[in-house]
Amino acid sequence: MMPSQRSQIPTYMMRLLSEGRVVFSREEAQKELGVGRRAFLDAAERQQRRKLLISPRSGFYVIVPPQYLGWGAPPPFWYIDRLMHHENHPYYVGLLKAAELHGASHQAVMEFQVVTDKRMPRIRVGRSIIAFYYRKAMELLDNAIEEQKTDTGHIKVSSVELTALDLVRYPHAGGGLDNIVTVLSDLAEQIQPHKIANISSAFEGSAVQRLGYLLDRFAKRNVTRPLFDTISKGAALQWVELEPALASDPDLSTEPVERDEHWRVIVRRKPEPEE
Repeated sequence: MMPSQRSQIPTYMMRLLSEGRVVFSREEAQKELGVGRRAFLDAAERQQRRKLLISPRSGFYVIVPPQYLGWGAPPPFWYIDRLMHHENHPYYVGLLKAAELHGASHQAVMEFQVVTDKRMPRIRVGRSIIAFYYRKAMELLDNAIEEQKTDTGHIKVSSVELTALDLVRYPHAGGGLDNIVTVLSDLAEQIQPHKIANISSAFEGSAVQRLGYLLDRFAKRNVTRPLFDTISKGAALQWVELEPALASDPDLSTEPVERDEHWRVIVRRKPEPEE
């Protein structure tokens, strides 16, 4: 690249920042700058060495504004929507990160959790870790996904009801049952009974039963009647373990301390929410 071209990408990045944008694709930049692939990659690599630019996925770039140089990247809220558009896959911010956005305050969220229909490895972007959780048939959840504004656009976030179901479906992502119960206690006041019943058909019956049991035990108000009517449909439910690992691991297995006849949930250890 000629010396006069060396300033092209920094100038381009500054212009994007002035417009409130922090991301661009390789194709966008090449077209805007009128340079070839090799020339662009060389220029981008120089900016990456200076810690002014990062590339969390091939062909996708995030500008690091001055106020986030110490963090190595702006917060994922600023670019996750564009990143998933670049990947061409539906998504929503979910689980503990969504719970935090909905007001749950008891847990420290160590990763930025995203649900999508593609199996993707977690990525580190500056100090942030973006973790992807896989599920099929994302279209079944369209009515349970909300948009929230960010400093650079918007993001898709699971509703309170979808967040509650996901936490039980992905217990490892929720920090274990005790933490999940604590979060559910924070969210219960916002759960709309008919909304959670409507989206429960997109989940395994065992997850719905576990959530129903937990909400009945730890929510401050009754929100599960429509949920139970939807899942039971007048027929007896199959028995499920509240914590399957306690039943499958001989070293952890204990005798049940409770058998909830209503939800048909076997409890081998009582959950203990944080105060």
